[in-house]
Amino acid sequence: MNSVLLIDGQNFKSKIKTALKEEKQAIPEWHEFNFRLLLEKALQGIKLESSVFYFARIKQHPQTQEKSKELIEKQRLLKTHLETQGFKVKLSGRVRAHMEDIASKKQLLVFKEKGVDVQMAVDMISLACGKTVNNKKIDTVVLGSSDSDLQPAIKEGKERGLKCIYLGFESNQNKGLSYTTDRTILIRNSEIVESLKT
Repeated sequence: MNSVLLIDGQNFKSKIKTALKEEKQAIPEWHEFNFRLLLEKALQGIKLESSVFYFARIKQHPQTQEKSKELIEKQRLLKTHLETQGFKVKLSGRVRAHMEDIASKKQLLVFKEKGVDVQMAVDMISLACGKTVNNKKIDTVVLGSSDSDLQPAIKEGKERGLKCIYLGFESNQNKGLSYTTDRTILIRNSEIVESLKT
């Protein structure tokens, strides 16, 4: 079985954060978190040809120059940290800002990622159509995302012979993805807490 791991980085971090809050644990600096240990625990027995984290590219926003710089620096530190742990990092799409109504006549500037799920879907279909990794044809994708928008790509990939494993979290499982994929692996809260100790 030739497998690759594709992770929606922001989505993955959000799920880890939720689990840590449930366990009353402090949220770590992401550029210090041991993602490698966590994934080795969760994916024991699965040999991966490649592991890729996807993030949207952050650009400076005129209304929040200081915050933008801070986020760009944090993303740079995280990218370097992940690459040091043996992951590939793919920046696709971008973070867009828009105003949201929060209370009577008050608005808040909110940033949302756009395009990461599209890039992941494209890469899944490319693998299903025969794209190789390390000169090996991939037959299994481990999908580290709880984004239901990926379901059409999963279905298309399966029709082309690609197996898909949903890597989710016990604290917040996406039932739709569990139903659509061939297998589900859930990361336990205890595994996340253990990954804090290194």
